[in-house]
Formats: sequence, C-alpha cells, structure tokens
Amino acid sequence: MPTLKRDLTMEQQLARGPMDLPFLMLVLMLTVIGVIAVFSASYATAIDEGRSATYYFIRQAIFAGMGVAVMYFASKINYQNYRWMSVFVLGFALLLLVLVLVPGFHTVRSDGVRRWLRGIGPIPSFQPSEVAKLGVILYFAARMCKRDTEKKRRFDVRHPLGKILQAAENLGLLEMVPYGAILVVIFVLMYFEPHMSGMILIMVPAAAILFAGGIPMWMVGAGGALVLGALFIMLNGHSYQATRILVWQDPWAYPRDGGYQIIQSLYAIGSGGLFGLGFGQSRQKQLFLPEAENDFIFSVWCEEMGLVGGILVLILFALLILRGYWIALHARDRFGSLLVVGIITLMAVQVFLNISVVTNLLPTTGVSLPFFSYGGTALMIQLMEMGIVLGVSRQIPAPKQG
Repeated sequence: MPTLKRDLTMEQQLARGPMDLPFLMLVLMLTVIGVIAVFSASYATAIDEGRSATYYFIRQAIFAGMGVAVMYFASKINYQNYRWMSVFVLGFALLLLVLVLVPGFHTVRSDGVRRWLRGIGPIPSFQPSEVAKLGVILYFAARMCKRDTEKKRRFDVRHPLGKILQAAENLGLLEMVPYGAILVVIFVLMYFEPHMSGMILIMVPAAAILFAGGIPMWMVGAGGALVLGALFIMLNGHSYQATRILVWQDPWAYPRDGGYQIIQSLYAIGSGGLFGLGFGQSRQKQLFLPEAENDFIFSVWCEEMGLVGGILVLILFALLILRGYWIALHARDRFGSLLVVGIITLMAVQVFLNISVVTNLLPTTGVSLPFFSYGGTALMIQLMEMGIVLGVSRQIPAPKQG
C-alpha cells in the first residue's frame, strides 16, 4: 500500500469513505425542484413589490448554491468533532434566543410576534430557532451516546433526601434532568416570542433521540405530555393562537379574516386537478394566496403540477426520510446513529406539519417546507444538516466479503 495511506491518522481515514449516493441525489433533486418552485411562485409578489420578477428566484438560487457548497464541506468533516462542538452550538443558540427578545435586535410583526433577528449587512434576517433545533440535536446525541458508559450515582439512603434521590436515580429520572432543563430554558425563551411551532420542531427530534438512545417510552411519553400541557397553556395565553384554532375548525366562517389564507390554499390545490394547470400558470399566486413563495408554496406547486406532481414531491421526501433512517441504522457508532435520527426526524416533522397546514389538516403553524419555501438562511442550515448526514454515511463500515 502507498506510504501516504499508512501515514494518515485514524480520524482522516474515517472521513475518507464515499458519500451515500442515493441520499445525495434525493437532496439535490429536492433542492433543484424547490428553487424552480420558488421561481414560479414568487414573481407576482416580486413585481407587486416593485422588484425584478426574478428577485426571489435569484436570491434563492444563490443561497441554494452556497448551501450545496456548505453541505459538501460538512460531509467532509469527521462527524466525531460534533461531540465537542455541540456545547458551543447549543450555547450560541441560547444566546440568539435571548437576543431576539431584546428591543433593537428583532423584527416585530403586526401581531407582536418577535421571531426574527434583524439582518446586518450581508447577513440576512433569520430565526434563532433554526440554530436551536440543530444545537439541541447535536447536544442530545453527544450526551445520549455516552449513556451506557456512565456509572450510576449512589446516594446515602440513611437520610430521607438520599432515599428520594436514590429512588429517582434507579428509575432514571435524574438522568433526564439535564435534557429537561435545556428544553425548559429554550421553551421559556420561545414562549415570549412566541413560537409554538418552533417548540414542536425542537421537542419531536429531541424525543426521538432520547427514545432511540434507550430512554424508556413511559419517560418520553410523560415528558411529551408535560410539553403538550405547556403548549395548551400557550394557546390560551395568546389570542392570535386561539384564533388560529377557530379558523382551523371552520375557515369559511372567517373568509375575510383568518380563514382567507387557508381558503385560497384549498382553492389552489383543488383547481390543480390531476395534472395541474401547467408550470407558471397558477392563478392563486397572483396576490390571492399570501405567502405563496413561502409557507404555502406547496399549494402553488399542486395547482400548477396537479395531484401527480404533488405526490411525486411527497414520494421524494418519503424516499429521503427512509434513506436517512437507513443511514442511521447502519452508522458506525451510536453517536452517528442518534445524530441522523434527530436530523431526519426534524425534517420529517417539518414536511408533515407544512403539508398538514396547507391542506387544513392542522391549524396554521408557520412551518416552512424544507428545500422549497423561500428563505436563504433556513435553506443553508437544512443543506448543512444534510451534509452532516452524508458525513455519517461516509463512515458506514463496508460489508464483509464472503
């Protein structure tokens, strides 16, 4: 064998395997289709704003190109480095969640929601929750993979407090304290934005990592019940959230108010029929459907490409999700497996929530469709996450011969 290969460090050798080609091709296909969908869905909005018809398309295409480069770079990194990086990513995410609540750093919508940090120079505005999702996934996977190597703590059972702590340790409750504390801090910060959908998108992949890491189902279920209870309180504590529930139940009762958007979305999907009106021929994107290039871009896609086109996109997402979980099952170690489980679960939940909203299966949540919805920073982070998955795939052990 060449001397160069013998001189490589173990870390370099682990990062040299081939990427998972099926996963890579599915990501690229969805990214290209998403950029094309933004082109069709956004030009009416761009013209109405006095911009070039291709304004949103060009920006999305540039961010997509940058995102693919970031994905390639992330796939080259030995994913073991994310173990120590996880603490810093989570800490940075918490800092951003605090800053978004500080006047002057955030943008405020008409309904008082403060989810976006203001852009600075070439850095566009973005939601700190996007960083928080990745930070929670990295930290939970890094900590959970060491679960079997940590020794159980022993308390002095001669004292009442010691007995209680020892019982909690035996049940595994003390093990959950760090995870629960992190989620509580994040949820409290996001409550004041408020950002209920962001809480869900953090809770579900976190629960998936805990469950895949060996935490008993009853603990995950109990934690989920507590979070759902908190979300219920949040729904009743913010009038705009309560209004969304009423609109969801009967959007046609609010045709000029909260139900307008979902009604136009259903019109778009229904008018597409089986094969659609043709690319670029959507009527609802002509300023009838709000957020046509963003959260409701799938409605425009279905109007133009029909039921067949919509199903094809959902099949691509399903194949990507299944392939992602296949990579998780075949990962070299537990950390890689948990990392992929968290990332793929996050994407799967986003797809489910977005499609459910545009079809009125669920109330409006403000969740974008991965790779499709307009938003440069979100697209780059999604592609970086796909790069992390590809990095894990490069270290999958080769099948034994014979």
